[in-house]
Amino acid sequence: MLSRKKKTNPGAQGAFSAERAVFRLAPDHSSFENEFYEELRARVPILDACFGKIIRLTNDFRLVSGDPNAQRALDDMSRNVPVGLSGCSLSTFADLYLDTLLTYGRALAFVRTDKERAAVKGLLVADPAVFRAERGKDPLDLRFRLASGGREIKLPPRELWTYTTLNPSVKHPEGVSILRGVPVLADVLMRIYECVGQNFDRVGNVRYAVTYKPENDADRAYASERAAMIASEWSDGMSSARKGVVKDFVAVGDVDIRVIGADNQLIDTQVPVRQLLEQIISKLSIPPFLLGLNWSSTERMSSQQADILTSELEYYRRLTTPVLRKIGCIMLRLAGFDCECEVEWGNINLQDEEALARARLYNAQALVLEERMKGEN
Repeated sequence: MLSRKKKTNPGAQGAFSAERAVFRLAPDHSSFENEFYEELRARVPILDACFGKIIRLTNDFRLVSGDPNAQRALDDMSRNVPVGLSGCSLSTFADLYLDTLLTYGRALAFVRTDKERAAVKGLLVADPAVFRAERGKDPLDLRFRLASGGREIKLPPRELWTYTTLNPSVKHPEGVSILRGVPVLADVLMRIYECVGQNFDRVGNVRYAVTYKPENDADRAYASERAAMIASEWSDGMSSARKGVVKDFVAVGDVDIRVIGADNQLIDTQVPVRQLLEQIISKLSIPPFLLGLNWSSTERMSSQQADILTSELEYYRRLTTPVLRKIGCIMLRLAGFDCECEVEWGNINLQDEEALARARLYNAQALVLEERMKGEN
């Protein structure tokens, strides 16, 4: 929930607070949930940065076929296949598909074919706000209905579409978003940022209190006129400073000038903000150093965090591998090839390459030492 609790209509699916401009999420799955996750990523930049890091580190692949002629055709189609309205290439499709899967917990994609040219016309990723998945009469029968109205959606043949869920369970077979559990933390984080902004408006934007104290009865008789003159000169000096002109303020009598709010100090929010960010980042399994966060950590701790991230990325690759293999096989069939294709993933980062090279070096050195010891014996 991204707002404070207020009395609302029990039957309402969601509400929008104009005062704080944040969303409240209903407990059930609805189209409003999709808008909620989009709003959450827009309002918490570190979440969007985490998604970008996950997608870029995961989707480094190439479709491989055993036939050289099929391989050339497969590479050409992978580079030039249209994706949606403006995308192009199978890598673009993989990025969009994984982004949808992580954000909403489910992703549905279609392969559009051109029968006259016997080629793939384009790849489409469906908007999760438009449809919902449910079981049919058979427990293994999957049906799709419109989110509004509940009318069943007529899909093309099963061979031309693919559907993937993230972390499905018996209670949520349609999958759950990777952001589940984050909204509560994000609500507190946004309130802290809002309070910091309000405190800076009160204390950070310096304002002055100019007090004129008459010393005798003669001064009191002209106190109003002198106060108005002081206010006019002070205002003129402040406005001139904005234009780069420095003017001194000269007054006669007892005039006291103080800064409003100078005695107050801003609340230190570093500790609570870091605690909330640690919870959010741990949910997404992204090491802090990848996001530019200078949190103290040892080299061993950074290596362990990188290993955890690697296991998470391997899981996402296992989810998208069947989708990419299926699309590659469709491309080959339409091009007239009867061979299969596999997805060849690249190493996740350069540290993996370095670790593998070091392991091969150590193994070679150990083998040389063993051979030398055998020769001496």
